[in-house]
Amino acid sequence: MPAPESALLQSWHHNAPSWIEAVRSGAIESRQQVTDQAILLAVLGRQPERVLDLGCGEGWLLRTLTERAIEAVGVDGDATLVEAARLAGSARVHLASYDALVEAKVDIGNNYDLICANFALLHQDIIPLLAAMNALLAPGGALVIQTLHPWTVAAGDYQDGWRNETFAGFKGQWHPMPWYFRTLASWTNALDMAGFRLASLQEPQHPQSPVPQSLLLVAEPRG
Repeated sequence: MPAPESALLQSWHHNAPSWIEAVRSGAIESRQQVTDQAILLAVLGRQPERVLDLGCGEGWLLRTLTERAIEAVGVDGDATLVEAARLAGSARVHLASYDALVEAKVDIGNNYDLICANFALLHQDIIPLLAAMNALLAPGGALVIQTLHPWTVAAGDYQDGWRNETFAGFKGQWHPMPWYFRTLASWTNALDMAGFRLASLQEPQHPQSPVPQSLLLVAEPRG
């Protein structure tokens, strides 16, 4: 049985076409109602000139930022998603696994005003990757992370550990995807160990929903 990290990457390779269709057709209600706007406002609120989208997927955020005259660079570990982003008009999209980024095997540029990770940190050991991203930030730069809200998705089991996403209710052919659940304390500890301090914490929520749709963290390198 493959390790969860390997199974996670393989699931993206299989699910990429279905994911592209789901994002571009507006099939993911939480994104349409809350989370896409939440990450966009968080990025724009920092007034960056140069942004790296870590785990950019099919590139919707890259295109949205480019329309606002922001230099947007993407990186993703799946070739199908990278190609889709490029074909949709994003010229600067790199193909690189997170391991390759940690080991600096791929040059994705540096001196970024902001690095964002929108539902893109799903593996267990994120600290080396966060530390690598810290080194790519310009002075005064920031890291913006949007992720599943731990309290909302805990399902009565509030402790770090691997979970399984089956994509029930999604149209198309999907392979189950392992992902790593972490508590709020685990998120803040990971940021601290990667050399960041938490600047703000938001809980984006639809006014008609009783629970938050996501957790949004803005972190800055410690001086």
